Amino acid sequence: MNSYRRRLVTNSNVELMAWLFMRWSGALLVALIFVHLFVNLVLGDGIQQIDFAFVAGKWASPFWQWFDLIMLWLAMLHGTNGLRVIINDYTDTSRSRLMLKTVLLSCSLSIIALGSLVIFTFDPCPVNASAELLPEFCP
Repeated sequence: MNSYRRRLVTNSNVELMAWLFMRWSGALLVALIFVHLFVNLVLGDGIQQIDFAFVAGKWASPFWQWFDLIMLWLAMLHGTNGLRVIINDYTDTSRSRLMLKTVLLSCSLSIIALGSLVIFTFDPCPVNASAELLPEFCP
């Protein structure tokens, strides 16, 4: 039995762009993750400093909000593209391929949307929070 599958050949560069995106996003993610780990774990008191006040203090700055947003988007798009390639390589029928890609895309878009919403709507000084958990800049 021949396992050869005929694929539609197009003149688009979608796969080339996806391949290049994986390389560039992977390199950028490594740099972003090392900065993230250095700032969160090496500077200051290490793991003991990470609590609500630490996150609230970081996300009070638009720089760290955008830093974390870029890291979230790149990680999700990088992982989604990798899983898309795996789905293309290991699924037998076009129907199952379409179904799996639809589930993958909907999950990825949901996580990107929810993560972005959390980053930009995060309130560092919530009402009715205990004072010892809040950062120093909260009234």
